[in-house]
Amino acid sequence: MATVLIIDDERPIRSSLRDILEYEDYKVLDVDNGADGLEILKKDKIDLVLCDIKMNKMDGMEVLSGAKEFSDVPFIMISGHGTIETAVEAARKGAFDFLEKPLDLNRLLITVRNALEKGTLVKETKVLKRKVSKTKEILGDSHGISLIKDSIDKVAPTDARVLITGANGSGKELVARWLHEKSNRSSAPLIEVNCAAIPSELIESELFGHEKGSFTSAVKQRIGKFEQANGGTLFLDEIGDMSLSAQAKVLRALQENKITRVGGEKEISVDVRVIAATNKDLLKEIDAGNFRMDLYHRLSVILIHVPSLAERRDDIPTLASSFCTEICEEYNIPTKPITNDAMKALQALPWTGNIRELRNMVERLIILSGKEITDTDVNMFANPSVSTHNSKVAGTSMIDLDRMETYGDFLNFAEEKFLVHKLNKNGGDIGKTAHIIGISEDDLKNKLQKFGAYI
Repeated sequence: MATVLIIDDERPIRSSLRDILEYEDYKVLDVDNGADGLEILKKDKIDLVLCDIKMNKMDGMEVLSGAKEFSDVPFIMISGHGTIETAVEAARKGAFDFLEKPLDLNRLLITVRNALEKGTLVKETKVLKRKVSKTKEILGDSHGISLIKDSIDKVAPTDARVLITGANGSGKELVARWLHEKSNRSSAPLIEVNCAAIPSELIESELFGHEKGSFTSAVKQRIGKFEQANGGTLFLDEIGDMSLSAQAKVLRALQENKITRVGGEKEISVDVRVIAATNKDLLKEIDAGNFRMDLYHRLSVILIHVPSLAERRDDIPTLASSFCTEICEEYNIPTKPITNDAMKALQALPWTGNIRELRNMVERLIILSGKEITDTDVNMFANPSVSTHNSKVAGTSMIDLDRMETYGDFLNFAEEKFLVHKLNKNGGDIGKTAHIIGISEDDLKNKLQKFGAYI
C-alpha cells in the first residue's frame, strides 16, 4: 500500500484529499505546514507528496527544494492561483506535475497513479544500477579520505601510474575504480587482475596471453589482460605477490608499451595505464629479494595510501548508515535506525578487517537485531576477540545466555563467533580460513550463509 503525504494549510482541502485517497486504498498522512512535512519525509517511508504552493511560513516551492536535497519522492504541486510561470518553476525544481484548484477528481487520481509508477521505476533503476555498477562512492570526510579524494581529482585525468597501498579490506580497489572513472580512459575497459589468486606458472599467460600449442593445455590462442585493457586501464591488485619472472615482463611492457604472448615472437603494441595495489611493504619486499626495485619505481609515480578503518573512526557512522540503507534495500525491508550508543560501540571496535568487516557486521546486525540496532546488539554480535573490551564499554556480558533457549542455540552462537572471528583475522579470505580451521571452502560458505554473514 502506497503512502501519500498531504501538505496543505487548509483543513477542508486536506480532509477532502484524505477521503478520496483512502477510498482508493492509499495510506494517507497530512500536515498543515511545510516544516512538519519535511520532518515526516526524513523519518517515514513516503511514496508521494501532494503539496500546496501558497502556505504560511514555508511555501510549497521551498518544501519542494528542501525535499529534493535528500529524497527522490515525487511531488505533485497544487494551487488555487496557478499560472504557466508557476507550473514551469515547479517542473524546473523537480515536481512531477502541477494541479490547479478546484481539483478535478479524475485528473487527480490519474496523476497520483502515474507519479507512483514513476517513483517505483526510479527506485528500481537505482537498485539495478547499484547491482550492475561496482563503483560506489568513497564515503567519509576524515583527513585521510579527503586527501585521497583530492589526489584522485588531480591524478585521474593524467596517465601517471599509481601505486595504492593499504591493508586488506581498506578500499584500495574502490580507489582504483575512481581513478579510472575520472580519467580520459573511462569509456574504455578497466581490466582487473588479482595477482595473488593466480598461480605463478599461469600469471604470465594471464597477463600477456599465449599462442596455441605454447604449453600442454594451450589448445587455442588466448588474449592476455594487457591486450584486453588496450586503450583503458589495467589494475594489478596484490602486485606484491607477483613472481619475479612476471615482474620482469611487466617492467618491459611498462618501458616499451609492448608485450609478447607466451610462446610467441611477435611484439604487440599496447596503450595501457597501469594502476597497482598491494597490502605489503614493497620496500621490505625489495630488501628481501622478492620484488624488483626498478619495477617499484616504474609503478610508484604516484603513491596513494588508504588508511585502515581504525585510523578513520570518525567515518564509521557515515559508512555504517550507508551500508544499513543499502543492505535493507537489497532485503526489501525498512531501513533499521542505528542508535547513537550503537554507533559509539561500533567506533570502539578494533576493525582488523576494515571496511569489509564493517559491512559484514552491519548486515549481521540487520538480520539479528530488532526494529533498531542498539549497543547491546553490537556487543552481542561483535567479534569474540573484543568481548572483554565491549563488556567494559556496555557494562554487560558479551554472551547473554537468557537469549538462548536451547543448547543448540548456544552451539550456533559459538560456532558463528568462531567462524566470523577467523574469517576477519584472515582478511576475509575464505580459502585460507577454511584451510586453517580444517574444513572445506563450500562447508565454510554454507555455514556463513546460514548465520547471515556477508560473502
